[in-house]
Formats: sequence, C-alpha cells, structure tokens
Amino acid sequence: MPGYILHQGASVLCMHAGQAQPTAPNPRVKVSGQAVTTQPSPYAIAGCTFNVSGVPSPCVTAQWVTAATRVRAGGAPVLLQDSQAICAPNGTGVNILMTQVRVKGI
Repeated sequence: MPGYILHQGASVLCMHAGQAQPTAPNPRVKVSGQAVTTQPSPYAIAGCTFNVSGVPSPCVTAQWVTAATRVRAGGAPVLLQDSQAICAPNGTGVNILMTQVRVKGI
C-alpha cells in the first residue's frame, strides 16, 4: 500500500511524547525541500517521560523495522508514513503524526 515518504521535518514522537529526529537523513534526495529518511538511520529521541514504577526509563533511540519495499534513496529503503519502529531501551513504538503529502512510495 502506498504511503507518504518521511522527511527530516516530519513530526515523529515516541509513545510517551518524546520528540524523535533522524540522525542521518539522506541529503541527496528531497521531498518538499527536505531530506528523506531511510531505514538504516536510527532516530534520536529527546524529552521522553516514560518511567516504570517511578524509575525513569526514557526512550533514547528508535530503530525502524519496516520501510518501503520498492523505493530507495542511496541504496536504502525510504521510510513511509506507515513504517514501524522500536524504541530502545524499552521496546515501545513511535507515532508518525505529520509528514509531507506530495510524494508517495511503496
């Protein structure tokens, strides 16, 4: 199913409202004037408030486990609006709230 391609300025949050940002977007491929993001590059997370029984256990990074099957940038699959990620160290996911709406990939 086609989905919109994620880019550097997309709004991505961990499940606990921490802001997730790509650590290495692909600077050579752009959508809506911003670099696309690819599966091998993890996202860094800031501001996560997750805790277990009163002990802080914030999300630090998110690694993507699904991405486009047919669209690549620099040889790596691009991330789509329906891509899934797992946060470390606690194993929760991310929410993709907003991305560009002009370019789709499969």
